Amino acid sequence: MKAFYGDLKLGILGGGQLGRMLIQQAINYNVTVKVLDPDREAPCRKLCEEFTVGSLSDYATVYNFGKKVDLLTIEIEKVNVDALEQLEREGVLVYPQSRVIRLIQDKGLQKQFFKENDIPTAEFQIISSPEQLKNSIIPFPYIQKLRKDGYDGKGVYKVVSEDDLTGAFTEPSLVERWVDFEKEIAVIVARNESGEIKTFPMVEMEFNPQANLVEFLIAPSTLPFEVQQEAEQIAKKIADDLKIVGLLAVEMFLDKSGKILVNELAPRPHNSGHQTIEGNTVSQFEQHLRAIFNQPLGDTACLNNAIMINVLGEPGHEGPAVYQGIEKVLKCAGVNIHLYGKALTKPFRKMGHVTIVDADREQAIEKARYVQKTLKVIS
Repeated sequence: MKAFYGDLKLGILGGGQLGRMLIQQAINYNVTVKVLDPDREAPCRKLCEEFTVGSLSDYATVYNFGKKVDLLTIEIEKVNVDALEQLEREGVLVYPQSRVIRLIQDKGLQKQFFKENDIPTAEFQIISSPEQLKNSIIPFPYIQKLRKDGYDGKGVYKVVSEDDLTGAFTEPSLVERWVDFEKEIAVIVARNESGEIKTFPMVEMEFNPQANLVEFLIAPSTLPFEVQQEAEQIAKKIADDLKIVGLLAVEMFLDKSGKILVNELAPRPHNSGHQTIEGNTVSQFEQHLRAIFNQPLGDTACLNNAIMINVLGEPGHEGPAVYQGIEKVLKCAGVNIHLYGKALTKPFRKMGHVTIVDADREQAIEKARYVQKTLKVIS
């Protein structure tokens, strides 16, 4: 393999904020980056060496883009996997591997993988028609998830009683027992080609119920050490069972009885790892690059208490983005603002994130609440 810091050309499928933050780290490693994205105004457009506008789901577009690079990675799973398989056959390195992306694109296959590999997860049933849904063996209430194309809370529907079935998805989906959870937790794990595996310390998440997005993330967790250890062991086992090369975000529930259940996987940098930029010795973005370049994985230790807040577009605002209250929050010590370069805002669109670091956990949380109240994206 070419030296990553020399003549290696890295391709990223997807030009959103995850790709942008990956490029920011790649610049430190002197890596040449090319990006493919359907949006000519994508956040990556000004940071990469070459930006190509094109569909991520079109075979020829992905294949032709892949032929121009030595190593291909993703910042979104919704890509043409057939093209990736062909590129692999022709010697282009694709990390995470096409078979991993294919598995994770389909929530039904993902659940089957958990079952076959003894990964703890909520009881589920795979459904292919409204008729099957009506006769589901999973009792009410349950969650219906589209097998494909759901993301950021889309493609998820809660069924409390028979009355809700009229609004249910008719496409292939799965139904999953409703988990009465205590906490949503996540572990990001990395694995390189040599088989070295490292996890970032477990984080706790708070969701925005309206948008169904992570709004507030706390690291390190103060949950019992045994819970953290078990969550990290589960993430390591999944990375090892998959033999993935790259980063894997493992989203989990901690239920009321203290049992950990795996919810979903994302084979890429993830929203639950943004705080690692300021909060950990190595960031998730650097760790992903180290993993795909088959370099030694970095030390993932937390440097401080870190709270991450997503900066979402305000309800009722659509148009050119205006950031209100930015000067006020910049006066607070330990506040780190990351704007994603999206020109237009719309309700609940991810426009940036803020990480607050503080030696005092309670103070960090207090500052985070202040930032949440003060920094608004309007139009």
